[in-house]
Amino acid sequence: MKHLIVVAHPSETSFTMALTRSYAAELEKLGHRQRTYDLYRAGFDPILTAEELLPASVDHPAPAHVVKAQDDIRAADVVTVIYPLWWMSMPAMMKGYIDRVFARGFAYDSRNGVVHGLLSGKKAVLITISGAPLPLLMSNGRWNAVQVLQDTHVLRSSGFDLLEHLHFDEVGPDLSKTVAERHMAQLRACAQRHFSGS
Repeated sequence: MKHLIVVAHPSETSFTMALTRSYAAELEKLGHRQRTYDLYRAGFDPILTAEELLPASVDHPAPAHVVKAQDDIRAADVVTVIYPLWWMSMPAMMKGYIDRVFARGFAYDSRNGVVHGLLSGKKAVLITISGAPLPLLMSNGRWNAVQVLQDTHVLRSSGFDLLEHLHFDEVGPDLSKTVAERHMAQLRACAQRHFSGS
């Protein structure tokens, strides 16, 4: 299978980036092909322009790097999105990627206020990281908000079959080596669970 991994974190030495490298390596170990699109290191421009809100045409083409990002999604069987939760949402860099790449006519269409996903047949995995404990986020309703917006409204509304939303909580600068290794094992298990033998 062909995998596209899209990741957003400004620090190349972050735990988010370490997870990304481990996940990519596990996919390759399982015999899959993967391409990692590191939004920060690639210098992706997250700013949606007024011109991009107009329908793309011969006279008004979409920006080349947006078209390339869309082609990468078209070529992938599975798209994995990895980012930390900041203020219970994705980083601005990832939000800009979603705004620009998951555009009307590519990722979805809307008729009479109803969104129709155009990326059916593709699978997705969402991997998020937070400093807050997951039980706390669940008890105060914030986790439900994350799932509604990010799992359902972005990925499922675009037509993806979301295989799993894997979340790592209580991740901070003082993360112990033992906990980090346990998280890495969970990450590898996720790849094995969904892609071993496929």
